[in-house]
Amino acid sequence: MNFEHILFSIEDGVALLSLNRPEQLNSFNAAMHSEVREALMLARQSPEARVLLLTGEGRGFCAGQDLSDRNVAPGAEMPDLGQSIEQFYNPLIRALRDMPLPVICAVNGVAAGAGANIPLACDLVLAARSASFIQAFCKIGLIPDSGGTWTLPRLVGMARAKALALLGNRLSAEQAEQWGLIYQVVDDASLRDEALKLARHLATQPTYGLALIKRSLNASLNNSFDEQLELERDLQRLAGRSDDYREGVSAFMEKRTPSFKGR
Repeated sequence: MNFEHILFSIEDGVALLSLNRPEQLNSFNAAMHSEVREALMLARQSPEARVLLLTGEGRGFCAGQDLSDRNVAPGAEMPDLGQSIEQFYNPLIRALRDMPLPVICAVNGVAAGAGANIPLACDLVLAARSASFIQAFCKIGLIPDSGGTWTLPRLVGMARAKALALLGNRLSAEQAEQWGLIYQVVDDASLRDEALKLARHLATQPTYGLALIKRSLNASLNNSFDEQLELERDLQRLAGRSDDYREGVSAFMEKRTPSFKGR
């Protein structure tokens, strides 16, 4: 599949989407947003895709918005950043969060601005040991977007969220792991291999049920206890009617390895 600003392929059940503007630290312009949107739609609709793996090419994961894509020169009309968020970033975050597949993000270097918050919309985040997360918005007079003001307090607590957002300091991958911001830190040289290994494992699992797990956990952040119990009932009803559930039980009873199809 030919794109100009990303790399995209589906192999062994893994949809691999890699941001590919390495000279710009994979910062987003309108064209890359469009290509990522198309790739996410392909991953969502393809019966061959069981897992999505998001990463970046080169020495950085993503530096957020490409500021050269906007004209803020003296005398120029000021940009409508709200429109940019509405058109590009909010749909991207929603697409990752609502993807009916497990979504892994492999952060291979600096993740700044929106690039620091996009991984947090994914399900499992692995980061290279040299990677870092920077809420750089405050350095240019902006607020964290791409879900940052919602996600950060829930992951690291309000005190740490405010420190990250107000100071814009670099957070190392190891500190991010200790704070619960990400799942796991791995050595730089093994990041891609470890991420692919995890993705290929998940691609063999009952991914229909995994999508329901995602849905239930995401909903729990806003549901009351009773609402969550009712949602568990409804989603378990769906899971219990799946082919994967039938296969899982049959394989358990027959003492064999299950062959799940994601439906």
